[in-house]
Amino acid sequence: MAGIYFHIPFCRRICAYCDFYKNADLRLMEQTLAAMEREVVMRRNFLRGEAVRTIYFGGGTPSLVPTEWIARAIELCRARFDCSQLEEVTLEANPDDLSTEYLAGLRAAGVNRLSIGIQSFDDEVLRTMNRRHDAAAAVRAVETARAVGFDNITIDLIYGLPFGPKDALTRSLVQAVALDVEHISAYHLTIEPNTRFGRMAARGELTPVPDEESEHQYLQVHNHLTAAGYDHYEISNFAKEGFRSRHNSSYWHSQRYLGIGPAAHSFDGEQRVWAVASVAEYLNGVDAAECFESEILTATDRYNEVVMTALRCREGIDLVELREKFGAVRAEYFCAEAERFVASGVLSNDGKRVAMCPERWLVCDSVIADLFVED
Repeated sequence: MAGIYFHIPFCRRICAYCDFYKNADLRLMEQTLAAMEREVVMRRNFLRGEAVRTIYFGGGTPSLVPTEWIARAIELCRARFDCSQLEEVTLEANPDDLSTEYLAGLRAAGVNRLSIGIQSFDDEVLRTMNRRHDAAAAVRAVETARAVGFDNITIDLIYGLPFGPKDALTRSLVQAVALDVEHISAYHLTIEPNTRFGRMAARGELTPVPDEESEHQYLQVHNHLTAAGYDHYEISNFAKEGFRSRHNSSYWHSQRYLGIGPAAHSFDGEQRVWAVASVAEYLNGVDAAECFESEILTATDRYNEVVMTALRCREGIDLVELREKFGAVRAEYFCAEAERFVASGVLSNDGKRVAMCPERWLVCDSVIADLFVED
């Protein structure tokens, strides 16, 4: 199964923490959307005939885009790819874009899953992040989406914040559970250099929370949401039964995906392709396929990627699949290298899978780095 991702890089306002490629000049949006349609046609063979299971509109702020274009993009995918097994069509949205009319238009277009970027239910935190909405608008967006008929809603939260009221995270978790959404993504704040927060940190105006506080808040998120019945299936993702993100899961399991738009990435099983992170350069080069770069992944690259993504998921690494993909020698090497982490209780090995328990995921990056191999 494969996925198609549309990257809509436009935003009305730039959030203080965001390091994704984005553009606040909406004058080029219509031209970019037209170019993205042409890119779909041009790259119709990229997935090598594999059936498309998911379509995802991400950004940026996809909810700035007219629902008529969303409908046209979905139909274009149906015309150019095998979408006979299409199950999940997700659109990321800002709460203040979600009027009843817009939501009804999304439903009619074929969107069946909403990803609402709430981040916090505390107004002070939202102002500091430079978000467009307030807590009341966030609640109203979820309730309106439900009233329109959406039965698969995910919301984003951010924790590990060095600002805001001390009980802001607790209140956000309580409110998220009360809204009874099907899926919650909870991300620890990362202060990136090329952001407002990064510049504040460079001036000494913002200091990341200490490691002990990070761990405390991570466990708070884990304990609160799992107690409410959510499956903590990936380091940052929690789902009710049957509502895991099918699209994001395809990334974590090395399945093919096609990325459309400026800065979008694609993977065909062997090579990774990405478009330039510039609207202007994308528009100048997309028709002649001059705005793309690519790399062929070596067997070592693919192995390291499996280790990195699988250990961030609850099921961990399937040892039979590891052997089938990379051979007995590499599989045995992995088990031998992992043994010291199994002995210390960080990893488990039942003979079929090697996995990390969710309570330890906050330290997974250091473990994963030790399990990587070099060419």
